[in-house]
Amino acid sequence: MKRIVILCLGLFLMTCSVNSKDRLVKHDEELSLIETRQTDFEAQRTKVAALADLSSAPEMFRAEGFDSTDQLAAIYYDALDWKGKPTKVFAWIGMPQNVTEDVPAMVLVHGGGGTAFKDWVKEWTRRGYAAISIAVEGQTDQRRDKRWERHEWAGPERNGIYRDSDEPLEDQWMYHAVADTILASSLIRSVKGVDPERVGLMGISWGGVITSTVIGIDNRFVFAIPSYGCGDLAEAANQYGRALSENETYHEVWDPMLRMHKVAMPTLWLSWPEDQHFPMNHFAACYGRVSGEHMVALVPEMGHGHRAPQRRPEGYAFAESLLDGVGPWCVEKEVSLQADLVKVSFSSTKTLESAVLVSTTDTGVTGQRTWVESGATISKTDTKWTVTATLPKGSTAWFINVKSNDLVASSNYQQIK
Repeated sequence: MKRIVILCLGLFLMTCSVNSKDRLVKHDEELSLIETRQTDFEAQRTKVAALADLSSAPEMFRAEGFDSTDQLAAIYYDALDWKGKPTKVFAWIGMPQNVTEDVPAMVLVHGGGGTAFKDWVKEWTRRGYAAISIAVEGQTDQRRDKRWERHEWAGPERNGIYRDSDEPLEDQWMYHAVADTILASSLIRSVKGVDPERVGLMGISWGGVITSTVIGIDNRFVFAIPSYGCGDLAEAANQYGRALSENETYHEVWDPMLRMHKVAMPTLWLSWPEDQHFPMNHFAACYGRVSGEHMVALVPEMGHGHRAPQRRPEGYAFAESLLDGVGPWCVEKEVSLQADLVKVSFSSTKTLESAVLVSTTDTGVTGQRTWVESGATISKTDTKWTVTATLPKGSTAWFINVKSNDLVASSNYQQIK
């Protein structure tokens, strides 16, 4: 009996030894795979950073079949190859009338379901800017079967929420969208009559995501206006979090938060608290990390779409304040919460006429909460404006809005733990 037990024990120890060796081998293989993956992600980040080198103006030519003029023209310009074939980007480009000196310029990037918007260019040129509005999914602004028609030199379309992350980096849509935006900037800087040192960038929704990405790569912009779209979305408690929580490529390569600390240019973050797509806490995480001065405008009931940010006055006022050399016209300087007393101070170059506290007692995704406005008191000492308000009992998040005529400026979004 003892011999049998000893024999069995010996066999057991031999099996354990073999299993231990197998586990060690498997562990080493997993470590090697992780190291390889990290090395690959590092190489991809290097390639993304290299898109900043697209600083030479691409070739462009007028697009046929569009109602172009000398002041406002439909064009194509050369972009990066996609899956071995050359691509071009459709855009509308415009100059203000009666230019007597070099003018500032805007690069405009649409969101999901959008295209290169001619009217968006016209609005900026009416205000004295050159502007280029680009189509980042290989489309024109002509419709066929209720969709924007793709042209013969089209690059990739957006595939859901970074759903093409398993493809080679150079074939991914975001890679091309970022490159297209940087090339558009290089193109408009080369146009006669444009001041290349005064070019701004604005993007809406997915264009805001692209803008948030580009400004961490290309530092030539004098300012940027991300509208709705942002980074830090892998933890969002909505469709973005569901799509991105396990997407390694987003975490390691594409999340704008990876480069947000490099953003030294002034930025305006334009949105609304009820936005269903880009939650306020993740929006705030982005502007909270920039190194440059930032301004926030959260406009209740603004709605999500292309028209609202184009029609709202905040983007134009922000651009004007930057190009006049005074900096963002209204920024938060100090904030405090003691018991239920909110106190926020602003520096503003415009007269602030009124203020409100915007708060919620709900939890969950910020766009699904009910937001309530309540009274606030505003006073001025020298150039500092101070707003005080009483926070409703049970509040979970809040911010202050101040107004100057039709303009809205906001304090940073505050979440109560």
